[in-house]
Amino acid sequence: MSAQALKGHLDGMLLAALDDGPRHGYAVMEALRVGSGGRFDLPTGTIYPALRRLERAGFVRATWSEEGGRRRRVYELTSSGRRTLEAERHAWREFSAAVTALLGPRQRPVTP
Repeated sequence: MSAQALKGHLDGMLLAALDDGPRHGYAVMEALRVGSGGRFDLPTGTIYPALRRLERAGFVRATWSEEGGRRRRVYELTSSGRRTLEAERHAWREFSAAVTALLGPRQRPVTP
């Protein structure tokens, strides 16, 4: 899937990937890949800057953890991030319904 197709939706997708709980960056990438059936296999150069932007906006909190002697940055939603995710989901439902109404299969009138 092209980066252009993701424009405007990446932040909401990242927040959704964190909805089940804290994850380190690679686990966020994996959640997007698996959750999209492999359609969103995004590079670290896309994910990490977006996570930092969400952190600066106050939607995500990042902490350091150590696992197997390896330090990892773990991201989790803040209460503001949860509210933003719900707003993103609402906006997405409205947007996708409107696009489906326009691009979906046309209902043909039944003629006797």
